[in-house]
Amino acid sequence: MAQEWNIRPRGHVCSLCAQPLVDRRPCVSVLREAEGGYERLDCHTACWREAPRDWEPFSFWEGEYAAPAPVQPRDEPVKKETAEGLLRRLITLEDPAMQNVVYVLAVMLERGRQLVERDAKPHEGGILRVYEHKKSGDTFVVFDPRLRLDQLGEVQQQVLALLSGTHTLGGGPGEGAAE
Repeated sequence: MAQEWNIRPRGHVCSLCAQPLVDRRPCVSVLREAEGGYERLDCHTACWREAPRDWEPFSFWEGEYAAPAPVQPRDEPVKKETAEGLLRRLITLEDPAMQNVVYVLAVMLERGRQLVERDAKPHEGGILRVYEHKKSGDTFVVFDPRLRLDQLGEVQQQVLALLSGTHTLGGGPGEGAAE
């Protein structure tokens, strides 16, 4: 399921006309299935409407482009793990054993109004949910394994242990993820 967990950052130029997207102006974001994963396109609304295409998008939505804010360096002696940071790390690990944790983190961020669900598609054994990060515009495609209530407690404990630093992810050969 590696392709379901890729993060796709927002583009800053129109994928169709190559002109810069304008801050606080409408734009269309599109995900389409490509070999080995998903491809994200960000377009001016007019370009999207007028462009001929011989393919169907996996998902698309209209939004407002937000230009990236200048990065302010912070003096932070100890790096704190956040739900968003952990989600991004787990997605890049592409560890199927962490799919429940990835899903719970995405739901936490959605409820915290950091992620917005843009689409949901049935998928073998669950649902693929497309989330967009409100500030950065990054797109996350997360597998919803349709957890049962009796499974949530264990997954919540994993999430808490990973966020608090009492349990870490394995990194070397033969080391597994938190169980």
